[in-house]
Amino acid sequence: MRMTTCLPIFLLLGICTAAAEDKPAPAYPTMAPADRYRFANPEDEVAFARTAAPPSISDHATVLVLGKKGYRTAIEGDNGFVCFVERSWTAGFDDPVFWDPEIRAPNCFGAPAVRSVLPQYLKRTEWALAGATKQQMIERTRAAFAKHQFKMPEAGSFSFMLSKHGNLGDPAGGGPWLPHVMLFVRHGQAKTWGAGLEGSPILGTESSPIDPTVLFIPVRRWSDGTPVPIPSEHRH
Repeated sequence: MRMTTCLPIFLLLGICTAAAEDKPAPAYPTMAPADRYRFANPEDEVAFARTAAPPSISDHATVLVLGKKGYRTAIEGDNGFVCFVERSWTAGFDDPVFWDPEIRAPNCFGAPAVRSVLPQYLKRTEWALAGATKQQMIERTRAAFAKHQFKMPEAGSFSFMLSKHGNLGDPAGGGPWLPHVMLFVRHGQAKTWGAGLEGSPILGTESSPIDPTVLFIPVRRWSDGTPVPIPSEHRH
């Protein structure tokens, strides 16, 4: 039987991939050398991160860049938003692109997501750069939730992913998919939002209990204000 699943954290944005016996083997079953995930120039990473949201937001946001041990603050903002470029290990643990070093996903979190979702992203990044295996990361995530070190998203948690320059992996065509707003909600709430139902503009399905459920709302313009063509069809 063929089943589908939507990736629970950030990649592919409601685009579903084959699951169970139909899911392709990962192209990168383990982490590539760490330098393959970094920008050569931190200034380039700052500029790239800022493409996640309109300049009215990203120009005043805190901007993170990937260092040797994790993300560090390159620019201190004053509006409560945090922009950064996600790497592949913030995908779902069973995602075939989990270690893909080509993934570059500009994202800009609003303040509630900064407080409740971003810490999990930052810690997972530290684990990856310290050499943790995927299984070790799963076990540490479960332990962090059990100790209440990680928590479910606060009300109002959302982010902008409006960059036309990102690379979200092969299932998205190696490009940015569509500009969209992401909503982070507690596990079990996808149906409450009408996500994934026929005709609903909200895409996404439930994540695992140790990941925030992420919902996706495509929008009509990139962060630079240019319109995006309406696709003839989309998969969700």
